[in-house]
Amino acid sequence: MTAGTSSSGSLSGVRILDMATVVAAPFGATLCADHGADVIKLELPDGSDALRSLQPIKDGKPLWWKTANRGKRGITLDVRKDEGRKALLRMLPKFDVLVENFRTGTMDKWGLDAATLFAANPRLIILRLTGFGQTGPYKSRPGFARIFEAMSGFTNLTGPLGGPPLHSNFPVGDAVAGLFSAFAITAEIVRLRRSPEQMGAEIDLSATEALFRFMDPLPIEYEQLDQVRTHQGNTAGYTAPSDMYCSQDGVYFSLVASSNPTFKRLCICIGKPEWASHEKFSTNSARVRNMSELDTGLRNWFEQCDYAAICERLEAQEVPFSKVYSIEDIVKDPHFSARESIIRLEDPDFGSVPAPCIVPRVIGRTMSLPRSGPGVGEHNQEVYGEMGFSPDEISQLHQAGAM
Repeated sequence: MTAGTSSSGSLSGVRILDMATVVAAPFGATLCADHGADVIKLELPDGSDALRSLQPIKDGKPLWWKTANRGKRGITLDVRKDEGRKALLRMLPKFDVLVENFRTGTMDKWGLDAATLFAANPRLIILRLTGFGQTGPYKSRPGFARIFEAMSGFTNLTGPLGGPPLHSNFPVGDAVAGLFSAFAITAEIVRLRRSPEQMGAEIDLSATEALFRFMDPLPIEYEQLDQVRTHQGNTAGYTAPSDMYCSQDGVYFSLVASSNPTFKRLCICIGKPEWASHEKFSTNSARVRNMSELDTGLRNWFEQCDYAAICERLEAQEVPFSKVYSIEDIVKDPHFSARESIIRLEDPDFGSVPAPCIVPRVIGRTMSLPRSGPGVGEHNQEVYGEMGFSPDEISQLHQAGAM
C-alpha cells in the first residue's frame, strides 16, 4: 500500500486530484482520503499555499498543514504555464475527481475551462468550491471563512445579549464547506458507479450557501412569524433551560434540560421539584418565555456548589451536561481515550503527530491510519511515474519551471 492511502475504506479505488488551497476544499478531499480515496495534493512549485504559513508553526514546520492534508500524496505543478497545463490534461483520465477553489473564471483563464477538462476525461467530477458560487453578482468576490459565516447568518446567532456578534476562534465556515465537498464527491461517485454510461459533473459549491444550509429555521420563522433570530449569549431562543453555567470553584459547563422529563429530573437534582409543575416552567414554551427568571434561579444554585458535587448530582439524575473542554481536557478524558479519538499520524519531521480520528467509524472495519500532510513535491517522482511520465519528461517539467 502506498504511503497515505487506505485499502480498507469505502472510497478505495477513487482517485482525487486536490489542487485547492488553504482549508475548506482540501478538508473535503482529506475526508475522502480518510475513507480510502487516493488523494493527490497538487501545489505550486514554490509551496506558497497560505496554509503553510498559518499558525501553528514549530521549527519552521506548518503543523496545521500536517493534519489538514493528512493521507495525501504531494506533487507540484504550475498549471498556469503551458507545460503544466498540458501535463494536467494528460493526467486527468487517471482521476475521478478534480477539486479546485479558485475564484470563478480563474481556471478558464488558464485554458482549463470545463469543456477542456471534460474533453480530457468525460467522466470527471469537477468540484468548484468558491465563496459565493459560479453565478450571481458576487461570484468573483474573494472570501474567507469569517466572510461566509457573517453573510450566511451564522455569526449573527453568536454573541452576548445586547453586545456585538462574535466569531469563533476556528474557521467553522471552512469546515462546513469541506463537509459539503466530501458529501458532494461521494454522491457523484455513487451516481457514476451505477452505470458506465454516466458522464461527469461540474459541482458548484458556495461556501456561504453551505453554512446557510445549516440555518434551517431562519427563513421560515422570518416569513411566517416575522422574527429575526439574533445572538442572545449562551441561551437558546428555542428551548430552555439551555445555557452556560459556572460552579463555585470557577468551572464553566453547558447544560440542556429542555424536555419535560429531563427538566423534572433537573428540578429534583437542585432540590426544587415544585418548579416542574409551576405554570412558568411546566412546558418548554413557558420556560422560553420565562427564561431569564429560570436561568437566574439555576445560576444562583450552581454558583453555590463545587463542580464535583454538581457532576455527581447531574449524573445521578441523567441530566445532559458537560464541562467546557479545552484540548487538554479532551486528551485526558477517559471516553476519548477508550475510543482512541486521537490517532497518531506518521510524520517525517516529528516521528508522529496527533490528530482527530477518522469519522465516522464503520463497525467491523479497521481503517488504515493516514500519514501527515506531504512536503512540497514529496511524491513527484512516484506519482508522475504512475501517470506515465518518463524520467526525461519529469526533468523537462522541472526545467520549464512547471514542477
